Amino acid sequence: MNVSSIAIIEDDEKISQYLAAQIKEHLHVSNLKIYNNAEQALQELAAHPVEIGLFDVNLPGMNGIDCIQRLKMIHPKMQMMVLTVYDDADTIFSALKAGATSYLLKGTPPEKVVQAIEEVFQGGSPISSQIARKVIEAFALKEKLNNFYQELSRREQEILDLLSRGFRYQEIADKLFISLDTVRTHIRNCYEKLQVNNRVEALKKTGFI
Repeated sequence: MNVSSIAIIEDDEKISQYLAAQIKEHLHVSNLKIYNNAEQALQELAAHPVEIGLFDVNLPGMNGIDCIQRLKMIHPKMQMMVLTVYDDADTIFSALKAGATSYLLKGTPPEKVVQAIEEVFQGGSPISSQIARKVIEAFALKEKLNNFYQELSRREQEILDLLSRGFRYQEIADKLFISLDTVRTHIRNCYEKLQVNNRVEALKKTGFI
């Protein structure tokens, strides 16, 4: 398949070089660009866009999602793909809202990444199966729970969901790639919004139990 231009935005040089090698081996690409930060990518791609951009989320300085959003405003037809370790609902929905048309997890076999690039080029929106499940679960949960739950932020909803499944604070922090203090702050904010004093009261008020 001929794809005239692709950009890889990834701060891990080993990953970016490996991806570039796989793309060159399996696709006919006349212009392949590699950036290790979002700022340089934004500056250069704003002036000279590519057909498909493959973005990591966690980059030094500006994150990949913010870069996607800014580039999408300048070049609406540019296709944005995400390749990341983050599988939490908040990051997934933020990326899709910013304009990503594909969301893959790192660890996806290289042939699947190449296949996903082909699908995006042909108008598809491939996402990892784990991500598809997260999206479905998030929508199902949203339909199930009450208005008190709907008033919480997406991150607060996600933490409350993990609390309902018995996860401890440190386990939640590890699962969401955030600090323990950040988890505690979100939980305090939940309690304040819901006007409750503990986990059981919060789960009852939002319809989990």
